Formats: sequence, C-alpha cells, structure tokens
Amino acid sequence: MLPLKEDDTYAVLSEQGMADGEERGFYRHDTRYLSRYVWKLPGFSLLVSETPRPDRLVQHWSRIEGPSQVVGLRRELVLERGGFRERLELENTSLQTQTLEIALEAAADFMDLFEARGWYTVQRTVTGFSYTAEDGLEVATHLDITPDSPGRSWRLTLEPKEQARVEVRGAFDSPFHAHGVELPSYEEWARRFPLHLESGRSQRVLEQAISDLRALLFSLPEGYFPAAGIPWFVCPFGRDSLLTAYMLLPWGADVARGVLTYLAKHQGQVVDPFRDEEPGKILHEVRQGELSRTGKVPFIRYYGTVDATPLFVMLLHEYWLTCGDFDLVRTLQPNWEAALQWMTTYADPDGDGLLEFSPNERGLTVQSWKDSGDSQSHRDGRLAQGPISVSEVQGYAYAAYRAAAQFYGVLGEEAKAEHWKARAAELRGVFHEKFWLPELGTYAMALDGDKQPLEVLSSNPGHLLWSGIVPEEVAPRLVRTLFSEPLWSGWGLRTLGTGEARYNPLSYHNGSVWPHDTALFAGGLARYGFYDEALKVSEALFRLAMTQHDLRLPELVGGYPKHEGEPPVPYPAACRPQAWDAAAVVYMLRLALEIGDKRPVQGLLEITR
Repeated sequence: MLPLKEDDTYAVLSEQGMADGEERGFYRHDTRYLSRYVWKLPGFSLLVSETPRPDRLVQHWSRIEGPSQVVGLRRELVLERGGFRERLELENTSLQTQTLEIALEAAADFMDLFEARGWYTVQRTVTGFSYTAEDGLEVATHLDITPDSPGRSWRLTLEPKEQARVEVRGAFDSPFHAHGVELPSYEEWARRFPLHLESGRSQRVLEQAISDLRALLFSLPEGYFPAAGIPWFVCPFGRDSLLTAYMLLPWGADVARGVLTYLAKHQGQVVDPFRDEEPGKILHEVRQGELSRTGKVPFIRYYGTVDATPLFVMLLHEYWLTCGDFDLVRTLQPNWEAALQWMTTYADPDGDGLLEFSPNERGLTVQSWKDSGDSQSHRDGRLAQGPISVSEVQGYAYAAYRAAAQFYGVLGEEAKAEHWKARAAELRGVFHEKFWLPELGTYAMALDGDKQPLEVLSSNPGHLLWSGIVPEEVAPRLVRTLFSEPLWSGWGLRTLGTGEARYNPLSYHNGSVWPHDTALFAGGLARYGFYDEALKVSEALFRLAMTQHDLRLPELVGGYPKHEGEPPVPYPAACRPQAWDAAAVVYMLRLALEIGDKRPVQGLLEITR
C-alpha cells in the first residue's frame, strides 16, 4: 500500500502508484471519488518510486532497448485539499524518433468507505463521474487534462531530445466544506519540534514521524485535528486523537486545543442507544459517508467508547500543566464537568465505582482501545460476557478525578477539590482490591459482567503505570511481570501473553505488539522512576522503526520474539502512517528530556542541547 494525504483528501495506491482494485482509490469525506486511476504505459518499467513527503509521489518510468533508455518518463502526483494535480514529463533520450502510446483509465464508484472495507454492500447507479446519494446529496469528480483527449489516450511522436507533457487536475466536489485555518507548511510544522538527535538514524526516524504528523492533520473550524491513520481512519477520532495530542505536548499545543475544542463541541447531549450517545460522553468517531448519513451504520456521530471521556479530562489537565493555559480549562469547564458526571453515572450504572461498557451489536461490541470482538477473554479462552470493566480505563478515571481536584483547587472551590481527591483515592483502593492478581504479579485485563476477573497476562497494566493508579509498593513487581518473557517481545509489549489460550502473534489484539501501547508503558516507567527501563523501551521502539523501509512505526507488528538481524513480522493490514505511533516517537523524546534532567541519556535517544 502506498498512502498519500493532504488535509481531508487522501489516496490509497498500489506500490506502482495506481488505483487498480480492492480498497485502492482517491477518497474524501469517507467517500471514494476515484475507484480506478491507472496509467497504461506499454513498454515502460518503473525504476524509481518515492514519496519525499506524504502528500507527494515521484516516479521515474523508463523504456529501455538494449543497454540504454530510449524514452524516460517522470511522474509527479501531489495531493491537495479536495483533489490532486499530476504531471507526466516524457523525453526521448535516444538518437532516433520514438513513437509511443499512453492512456489513462479512470472511473468513479462513489463507494462509502465501509463498503470499500467489505463491511457493507449497496446497489447504486453512478453516471460517469457524478452521483446523487440516497439522501439527495450530490458528489462529483472532475478531471481536467492537458492536452485534452476524449478517450484519455495519447499517441506521441518524439524526435531525439524532444519532450512532451501531460497534466491532470482532479477535483472532488463534496457537500461538506467545514474548513478552518490553513494548515502549516511542512517546514513550519517541523520548526515546532526543536529536537535534534546525535544519532543520524534516530534523527531520520524523528523527521519521518514529524512529517507524517503534519500529513495526518486536517483543518476544522475548531482548529487542527489529527486523523487517526490511513487508509481507514481519516476522520475525527476520539481516543486516538486525544492520545496523539497528549504525546505531542508541549510542542503541539495547538493540536491539543483543536482536539479538545472539537470534542467539547460535539460532546454527547442525549441518550441514543443506536449511536451509544449519552449526556457528557466524548465521541468515538465522526463519519460523513452515505451509509452513516442514511443510518445504515451508526457512525455519523458515534460515541461507542468508554475511554475517550476520561482521556478528554486527562488531556486538558496535561495541556494546562505543560502550556500554562488555564483559560482553556475555564472555557471548557461545562464540558469537563459533564464528562465527570457521565463517568460517575452512565458509565457506572451499578454504582461500584468502576467504569464499564455494554456491547452494541450494531456498533462496537468492545469499546476500549482493544476494540476487536475477541480481545476480552478469560484464561481458558472464553470471551467475557455482559458489561465489561477494562482495567486501563479505571486508571484513566483515576487520573481524571485527580485532574478535577486540581482544576477546582485553582478555581478556589476547595470542597469540590476535596471531593474529587477522595473519589480518586477510593477508586484506587477499589481497583487494586478487585483487579490485582498476586499469583501472576499483574492486574486483570478486565472484569466481566459477573465481576469475575480476566486472569490473563496482557499489556493493559502498562497504561495503569502511565495513569498513576498503581500503588508504589506494587510497581516493582508489576514491572518485572511486564518485562517477563511472555509479554516482552524485544520490540515491545505483547497485547496478550504467549501462554494464554487466545494468544496469536499475528492477531489484532491477542498477542501482537502495538507501538503506542508500548509507548504509554514507557511513560508509566518514567513516572515511577524506572528510568533505565523507560529508555530500554523507548530505544526498542526506535529500533523497530529503523527496521521499516519507510522508517515509520507501523500500527502494529507480530508478537514473535525479536531475533538479532531480523525485522519484526509485519501485520498485513496495519495502517501507515498512524497518528499515535508517529506521536509516540515524539513522546519518547519528551521522556528522554525529562529523564535527562535527572541523569545522562546516551545512545539512540541522546538529544543535542
């Protein structure tokens, strides 16, 4: 897969740079505007294909006869908001006249993204390059080609050294035009992260991550917002965007403001079981495709996540601490108070102090970050049934309650500050009592609907260290467990331990390694003073990125053990780039700076000061 993106427009192309079937195509607002876009170049071979920036593809195609090139073709494709531009430059590099024929095949099916993923099937009639959806909204693709050719084919005769050019401008007309300030240039964006590493390899990983983070931004009236990842998550996304914004602080302050402001504006207002909406709840995702708009899927504005709401409060708190801007805390006070209200009412219907979720068969059956349907299992492999209380969300709630106590303290409302401080302390005690598994030296992954613990080794407790809910006296034992052979692969934490019934190294959440998950573990290690261990984890993630041809941290990799000189086994359907993985690279350097204030940091994470 070759992804390109600019603002709300992106392309998913083959390694040849074509949209030639399956999910490939040009997309905007969860709709595929070009399902086929293929250059027919008989006799040419692809010699070079590079993406110097995530919005730009540059290729060199060559027709070779004998030992020499006779015609060279340079192709440059650039994504823009709402479309693209492309230029083909052909040159006869031989001493004889050359005649060639090239053609462009293009088609539009205006398929909803969930159809392209194979989740839904719709019968629709598309006329050429325009379509009127079931709800009456019109979409269209326009191709402006120079020189014009009704059949989009060209017969070119080039004299020696003669050149020719074909240019295409594509425009994707969408009924949605919400747009905020212009996105920063790549150069301006890079200047926001004044970090330079002594290791040249590490510096290249950092530069790729920063470039990807700029590519994943889109502009909304509320500010900058990071798309979660390509190809399936170019939309406002609650959990992923909150964690991405958190990991970009303090350098990405405007991203945090944009995320917080947008999510506050779209906070839940009513009880709607179809969309899992409840008053005070922070949304999971927003989709603008036809299936969502017509109610065939619930994602037009979907709230099926148990963790975005406490993460919203956590991000606001971290934004204030790192940027010193308490005015945003005051502005969003109705929103974080509504979030706290949701956490203590709708999210805790049985009043036991623990946040839980119930499956939605039309939406998501698992509503924590490990959101595949088979991710919550007991030791014998049975899937958890009923309302589920996942462990890491209790940690997020603990951190959110402590944040609320500090907010109220600054606001001069001491009684409320004491209330939330006490609530946090109570949750910490209840959580340890119900989740701690002394025989395993870790916390249960979750409690099922009967309040029975899922007694398996998992990566979730790394998040518990990050949130601070783990008692100091327990932390060393937990850290040893997380670094044990069943969980630590060498590249990162396995989502599920190797000895568990459902362990599968190439599953989505049952034994694979997710870099963002491991990055939060590193943050937790630093929080509890395990500095050497935090640096070990951070370096492992940098080394993982260095094994990738594009120097990106992939969304996930296989959970097989690390073998010296061998890259990790890839997960075939992993998104790349992925926002919280690119942000994890920046977060590792923030941790290195914080650790560096206490002791020297050398090796891959040594920063030039």
